[in-house]
This record gives sequence, structure tokens and C-alpha cells, in this order.
Amino acid sequence: MSTNAERGAAAVEMALLLPVLILLLLGIMEFGRAFGAQVTLTSAGRESVRVMAISKDELQAKNSAVAAASTLRPALTASNVAIAVPGATSGDRCPAGSTATVTITYSLSTLTNIAGPFSMTGRAVMLCGG
Repeated sequence: MSTNAERGAAAVEMALLLPVLILLLLGIMEFGRAFGAQVTLTSAGRESVRVMAISKDELQAKNSAVAAASTLRPALTASNVAIAVPGATSGDRCPAGSTATVTITYSLSTLTNIAGPFSMTGRAVMLCGG
């Protein structure tokens, strides 16, 4: 049989441990969401640079990055995608032998609004003319 003192001790223990457990749970959720967003940005960058290296069309490459990152909330826009090709001319946006670099910047808002938003970057590089 439990006494009032034992029930009171259990309540105090719960009051001390519950905030720590909730913070741990929220931290795991935030980290998992950030990790997933980083994986999405990296794969969207890879898809975008592949399109740029093959089609040499900057707009199509940006749109492919946006499509590849369709699960992000808030959504990725074409203005978040930067494409750089050193040595490119207006006639040939991705000359054979040069490298195309796609950099995607994204601001990840948090679920709890305790910290953040966090600035995240996805980057991919590929040889043109492949």
C-alpha cells in the first residue's frame, strides 16, 4: 500500500524529469527534421547540376531542383538556387570540360520556435558535357 508521502515523492520526481524528457523528445524531432531537409537539399542539388550538365538550360536546372525538393516546407523557390559555371559564355552555358556548381540555400524554420531559423546549404558539382 502506498502512503501519501510516497505519492508525493513520485509527483516530485515526475515534475523534475518530465521537462527533461520533453526537451529530449523535441530535440530528436528537430534534429530529424533538419537532417531530412539536408538530405533533400543535397539530392535536389545533384538533380539540378545533372540537368545543367546535360541540357545546359539554367531555368530547367533550377526548376528541377525545386521539383526534387517538393517535400520541404516552406517550399523551395528558384531564387534559392544559384548556378555557377566558370568559363561559360552566353552562347554555351556549360561548355564541355568545365564544371557546373549548384548551390541551394534554404532557411529551415523549427517546429518549436525555441531556436532558429537555421540557414542550410546543399551543393553539388558536375563536369559539363557528360
